[in-house]
Amino acid sequence: MPSLYDVPAPAKLNLFLHVVGRRADGYHLLQTVFRFIDLADAFDFERVEGGGLSREGDVPPGLPASEDLVLRAARALQQAAGVSYGARIRYRKRIPVGGGLGGGSSDAATALIALNRLWGAGLDRAALMRLAEPLGADVPVFVFGQPAFAQGIGEDLTAVALPDRAYLVVRPPVQVSTAEIFSAEDLTRNTPSVKISVFADWQSRHWGLYGRNDLEAVVLRRHPRISRVLRTLRDVGLDARMTGSGSCVFAPLDDLAQARMHQDRIISKIASFGDGSIEQSWACTGLHDHPLRHWING
Repeated sequence: MPSLYDVPAPAKLNLFLHVVGRRADGYHLLQTVFRFIDLADAFDFERVEGGGLSREGDVPPGLPASEDLVLRAARALQQAAGVSYGARIRYRKRIPVGGGLGGGSSDAATALIALNRLWGAGLDRAALMRLAEPLGADVPVFVFGQPAFAQGIGEDLTAVALPDRAYLVVRPPVQVSTAEIFSAEDLTRNTPSVKISVFADWQSRHWGLYGRNDLEAVVLRRHPRISRVLRTLRDVGLDARMTGSGSCVFAPLDDLAQARMHQDRIISKIASFGDGSIEQSWACTGLHDHPLRHWING
């Protein structure tokens, strides 16, 4: 049977995240810049006859098939393209659940892109992005395939050029409920909007991170372990920030060697607290394109 092996689904960072308003239907209006990093899940896809979908490997514990974004993406593609094939899907998870790194969204996008290729469905990028939107606010950017300035609820995407950077990413042993954070009364919802040209100009003049993450203050008040990790990174001089709704925090570095050096320092420092404030850490490279970008036309 035709198959695709070791198909990557990269994590993302929100280099900044501003909440600029709220629609009447309750959805928040955001501005953010997404960057992909080389921390990634991987999948094997085997085409099968008859339209059935099965999953094996590192399926997140307790995730029912009806809520699995990978399977939902596959079914959406089957319906949209009218294909009769199914797939056997093997998961290899590295991106933590509930870390703000977009693992579930990235997995869904990879399923759309890979199965579009495996099944010969022939949908272009615009069509796949339309399928991605109902799956979640972060799914379209992974189909878009480039670092992006995102507006609206995440669907208005403009490609941006970003400098070479490595990143230290640290995960405290906490899962954060995105819905809880967005519903919090103390969340800032009126940060002034900025033009993409303002971000581009600032980036050309400065080395560090632009803006802020408006969700961060709310999360830190509720999760002291995340606050402690973030403070530790900043205390050693790193320009650190939370990504998404957490729990992961990150800091940009010049190169991978620097990221690894600081990783060793931070792990040792946080381990000395003796309170289990760190679960995992990674030294990662920032990507200039999604690794599957050229699998799609358009």
